[in-house]
Amino acid sequence: MPEDARARQRTGTGVGLLLALVLGAVLLTALPNGGGRDADDCAPLTVGSWSANDRLTGEFARYGDDGARTDDWTGGDGTHSVRLPDGRLLWLFSDTYLGQVYGPPNPLGESFAWRDSAAPLVRNSAVLMRGGRLEATLPAPLFPDPGPDQWRWPVAARVEPRSPGSDELVVRVLLWVRTAGRSPWIYGVPTATEVATLSLPDLRVESITKVLDEQRVKDPSRRVLFGTTLVEEGEWTYVFGGDDGQAASRTASSAYVARVPKGGLAEPGAWEYWDGSEWTTGARPRPVLGDGRRTGVGSAFSVVQQNGTYVLFTMAAGTKGLAAVTSYWACSPTGPWHGPERDFTPSLPAGQVAAYNPQAHLELSGGGRLVLSYDVNWLETTLASAQLSRNVSLYRPRFVTLRLTPAR
Repeated sequence: MPEDARARQRTGTGVGLLLALVLGAVLLTALPNGGGRDADDCAPLTVGSWSANDRLTGEFARYGDDGARTDDWTGGDGTHSVRLPDGRLLWLFSDTYLGQVYGPPNPLGESFAWRDSAAPLVRNSAVLMRGGRLEATLPAPLFPDPGPDQWRWPVAARVEPRSPGSDELVVRVLLWVRTAGRSPWIYGVPTATEVATLSLPDLRVESITKVLDEQRVKDPSRRVLFGTTLVEEGEWTYVFGGDDGQAASRTASSAYVARVPKGGLAEPGAWEYWDGSEWTTGARPRPVLGDGRRTGVGSAFSVVQQNGTYVLFTMAAGTKGLAAVTSYWACSPTGPWHGPERDFTPSLPAGQVAAYNPQAHLELSGGGRLVLSYDVNWLETTLASAQLSRNVSLYRPRFVTLRLTPAR
């Protein structure tokens, strides 16, 4: 087992603390509009109200605590979801704990369910939900390591035609490839963006295609991984991504966007990247948010589109950055982006914990309501392993339901 993998199993923090290190900052960059809309065509939006979604949070607690199986999901982060044609909901996670959950009480006599410190930790997992109830964990890891000292983290996913115009549907999952590295890359060096194709309805991994290889970019902090969020509009799928500028210094990370025709996610030649003025297949992508010094986003953020307005959710800047979620709006995926708007602070367990990776789940939204998840982890890496074993709720997604209203 690689030394980096052993260290990650000791800490058990997975993608969580990487994302906590790169949580969002204020987005002030104004770049040319590349989406074909004028500012008059959309309205500024912000979070008008929100409330805890105890039902969804409780369902993941129920499933994770269920001791009927010893090879299923007990906790994970990097939470993404996609609705399948037969109505099931596929949940995708990055680093994941499997195994058994015990208690409560835990060995310290506290009212927490707990997991053995030797619980298996895998790089990725997938869990199926039907009718609002989690049913089964697919054999994990779902996506095998691409090579020695490398691993795959799944991010956004979509059901789309096998090829443009095809009647056959498949599931496409964006994957981040990382390679073991030394400080400051203790959570892996960004390496490539891949797309996995899963068959329906059996969810068998048919193929994995590399769509953007970043190994030629010598500076790891300038490498871009795509897929933190997807937005479909017309015949295009807009794919957002970010760099890891924060991992190498105190500068903020930047956001980028690409677009792909529907059905073309697994075709590298179909990808077009925003280069600052136009969509191109032959130039390096340029940031749409962030100046690389004092403004930017975290590597995990989410974008939705409502009535022509794009809304981006990320963690707030400054001292609120490990607890509060804020939003920004634009009339085009390429910006200019406006904000930050009003932020809100979802509930967190007691202790030195962080919230990160806010993700919208349109499959569970509707009627003017938007469901948003956020991941929870222990901040101090030297204590993370013990804390995540002591209290399993620290490494599971939590949910809120919110409403967007016109920004003043």
